[in-house]
Amino acid sequence: MAQKLLDVKGLRTQFTREQGKVNAVDGVDLHVNKGEVLGLVGESGCGKSVTSLSIMRLLKNTPGKIVGGTVHFGDRDLVNLPENEMRKIRGKDIAMIFQEPMTSLNPVLKIGRQLEEAIMLHLKYDKKQARQHAIHMLDLVGIPRAAEIIHEYPHQLSGGMRQRVMIAMAMSCHPQLLIADEPTTALDVTIQAQILELMKKLKADNNMSILLITHDLGVVAEMCDRVVVMYAGRVVEEGDVLDIFDHPQHPYTKGLIRSVPKLRQPVKRLESIPGNVPDLTNMPRGCKFAPRCAEAMAICHEKEPELLVNEGRSCRCWLYDDAAKGEK
Repeated sequence: MAQKLLDVKGLRTQFTREQGKVNAVDGVDLHVNKGEVLGLVGESGCGKSVTSLSIMRLLKNTPGKIVGGTVHFGDRDLVNLPENEMRKIRGKDIAMIFQEPMTSLNPVLKIGRQLEEAIMLHLKYDKKQARQHAIHMLDLVGIPRAAEIIHEYPHQLSGGMRQRVMIAMAMSCHPQLLIADEPTTALDVTIQAQILELMKKLKADNNMSILLITHDLGVVAEMCDRVVVMYAGRVVEEGDVLDIFDHPQHPYTKGLIRSVPKLRQPVKRLESIPGNVPDLTNMPRGCKFAPRCAEAMAICHEKEPELLVNEGRSCRCWLYDDAAKGEK
């Protein structure tokens, strides 16, 4: 049986707004096994990034706060860990590649200094050793002129180069778990392919686990072992990547897959999911996807389904609950 490296149970993250409190993450359960890649997918606004920031405890200067659940990394619950202990884990045992490298890198600090800071903190290297290690990491991620790049500023690099710097920074302390939040966003397809190949190589070389957050199902098919689909702050489906693509169960997952263009098929208008992600301050009654769902039954508008688990697959839908089938 696979050994769990990260185990999230009932995670709830709440934001305080003028209109009141909203649950951006509402009872999320997920786990990442040692050595696997877990894909976390869904439309913008479904809670993927907030889930990752909650795991990393990076909500301190935001209106957000973890109000429930546990995040076990090994035998430690990160939710209740003192901040000084969390700092020892963050960047060393768990590292993160943020969505936009231009805003994640400090524009007034040279690349070398930003890399060396984490290396000196976590690996206890002196400045000379940290500089050598930083150059080695830049070489490892395929950056040419690494010894010169460390003396440059982020704005002097291209988008693909900045993303490689972010990967080098995340990998510099050999983490057990890498959280990659949309690592190929805003990059052209050639650079995207290079970044994904690089991540696969680093995973294999370091026996690392990856939590890959994306809305690109092509990236999921290329990279992931399992998939968790989120909608409106909740997990609506989970399963092996091949099962999810071949036999999607939740109507939302089916809609996501139908909206992807198919190779070697006649060009036709792409299908889309009608409507929009619900406003967190005015969530619909019952199933949160029901207002957009062509298969909705009466019970869907009245009561929210539980996440049903069956033979390694999970699905939050009344279509798979025997008690509801007769109410359509």
